[in-house]
Order: sequence, then structure tokens, then C-alpha cells
Amino acid sequence: MSNEKRLKSSYELAMERLKKNDEAAGIEAIPLTDAQRAAIAETRNFYESKLAEHQVLHQSRMQKTADPTERETLDQQYRRDRERLTSERDAKIEKLRRHQ
Repeated sequence: MSNEKRLKSSYELAMERLKKNDEAAGIEAIPLTDAQRAAIAETRNFYESKLAEHQVLHQSRMQKTADPTERETLDQQYRRDRERLTSERDAKIEKLRRHQ
């Protein structure tokens, strides 16, 4: 039994298919440098803290008002801020990945 191949998870199979598709399309996988990994981790941590800060401020504002219209406005603003921060984070991480 030790000579038999182990079964692969669906995740591993999907990753193999994606790798084959990339190779067929001529896309070369370039590993990240340690500096890139550190910069990406720092960017993620920064935006994670900004998102947490916005969440705390949003909850505080929501507790201060009972007006449904104002609460809806606050919710919409909070969602826009989250989307903006998430988009900024993803763009910065992609930029870090591309620059060697």
C-alpha cells in the first residue's frame, strides 16, 4: 500500500488544472521575493486595521441614532468605505506582486 499513489484533494486537482492552463497560455509563475511577501503582509495588516477602525466607528455611530433614514445613510457610507479600502488594498497588493 505504501507504493500506491495517495488520492488528491479536489483543491489539489483544481490547482493542477489551473497550472496546466497557465502553462498552455504561456503564463510563467514567478515566485515572490521575501521583500515582496513582507510588503504584502504589511499592506494587509495596515488595511485590516483600517477596516477594523471603520467598523468600530460605524458601530459607535449606529448606537447614537435611532432614526431609520440616518441609519440607512450610515450603512451605505460604511459599505462604500469598506469597498474603497478593500479595492485600495487589492490594487496595492497586485502592484507589489508585479514589481520585482
